[in-house]
Amino acid sequence: MKVISWNLLRVVGAPVEDVAALVKTERPDLLLMQEATEEIERLPDHVGGHFHWEPLPGRIHGLAAWSPEPLPQPETLPLPASRVPGAVLRVAQIIRLGEITLANVHLSHGQLLNRWQLLHVVRALEGPAVVIGDYNLIGPILMPGFKDVGPKEPTHVASNLLPFRLDRCLVRGLRCAEARALARGRSDHRPIALKLGTA
Repeated sequence: MKVISWNLLRVVGAPVEDVAALVKTERPDLLLMQEATEEIERLPDHVGGHFHWEPLPGRIHGLAAWSPEPLPQPETLPLPASRVPGAVLRVAQIIRLGEITLANVHLSHGQLLNRWQLLHVVRALEGPAVVIGDYNLIGPILMPGFKDVGPKEPTHVASNLLPFRLDRCLVRGLRCAEARALARGRSDHRPIALKLGTA
């Protein structure tokens, strides 16, 4: 199974035409997106397939999933939130494909909060599982039973100065045959592409 994850950077980043071009070039079995706006709902008009969009509460952007094959309706998992007024409420998009469960995430920026959110996601998953997306997390990740299989190079450059590896993939009960970071295009994040299979 080839999975790609890409933070599109809301309205100023990758437009639907760029996402369609990525699909045509890379031909993923599943494309997971963060900061996807309503415009991205037009992706099937360009490449066919099936699409689900989950805007974040009170925001114009959210999480999205596309596949050339029919997808089951994703579940929405609310994540722990900051008590700071105006903080973004986060959710995970949970997709069950046969025996494998995938969580599409865009975690908060706070380094304690995003780890708490990640633990919340991991505890909600059973069996072979994938947690993929924009973690906004700096440093190593230690989640019992999970292995970090995402590309090791930076996927985001903050303020065009500081490179960070923010886009990650943790798996449990699966093997990764290939992991690559792709060209970022008009987004401020590079997509990550992984080939995953049962262990």
